Amino acid sequence: MASTKEIKNHIKSVKDTQKITNAMYLIASTKLRKAKNELDRVRPYFEALRQEIKRIFRLAGIWVDSRYFFPLNNEGPLEGTYGCLVITADKGLAGAYNKNVLREAERLLEQHKDTKLFVVGEFGRRYCGQHGIPFERSFVYTAQNPTLERAREICALLLDQYDRGELTEIFVIYTDMANSLSAVAKTTRLLPFHRDSFATPDAEKPQEVRFEFIPSVTAVLDQEVQSYVSGFVYGALIDSFCSEQNARMTAMDAANRNAENLLAELSLQYNRVRQSAITQEITELSSGARAGQS
Repeated sequence: MASTKEIKNHIKSVKDTQKITNAMYLIASTKLRKAKNELDRVRPYFEALRQEIKRIFRLAGIWVDSRYFFPLNNEGPLEGTYGCLVITADKGLAGAYNKNVLREAERLLEQHKDTKLFVVGEFGRRYCGQHGIPFERSFVYTAQNPTLERAREICALLLDQYDRGELTEIFVIYTDMANSLSAVAKTTRLLPFHRDSFATPDAEKPQEVRFEFIPSVTAVLDQEVQSYVSGFVYGALIDSFCSEQNARMTAMDAANRNAENLLAELSLQYNRVRQSAITQEITELSSGARAGQS
């Protein structure tokens, strides 16, 4: 049985660890609120771009030519090299957040061997290195501070390879935070788009004034799509960051509860050992007194 000194040292160690987990919980909650506010601000921009693309299709026709959409009469998977942007965190201590994303990436690699990975986050870089998974490019800047400028840098690289024909399809694997209780790692095809996803039903088409596209409808549409892709990646970065902080809050809250339970058990054990020691001392004193009287 452990001594009272050993139990006291164990209690002190657990309390010190609890201070760290509690601080991490508070930090994660602060970052989560900030990131959610940023996400709420970016979503209207993302939706506005989507509506503009839909309006171009309404005015010019759904079959307008663009390299960012599936070829006419071909809505199925394309042959060739795929590109996949994998968004992970810079560190762990966030439950299964990182593992779920990497599991999705491995599933995509199994389905399509000819896939280039583009990794965001130190955790993803370390995982690929440790498991011998090759990746095309690692974005070394932190995943802790997603900005629109960084999203544009990522999109510039992906779109450059896509425009040169090195990639036929582009996917994004990120964590979608539906609410504080639900966050799901998902794989979304970023390019090419399905034309039907931007089509407007006839019953919902408003009366719009015709106007001229300069230099061409294809050039205008391609420019809108590039901005839309940047907005999507930016939203995915922020969404993943929100999910990471929410997962870390959950993990730290569970760690705090486990620490409380462990402290209760240790306190009970300490009291029993201390009581046993006191009882032993009283027994020895009583035995000594009786021996002196005899």
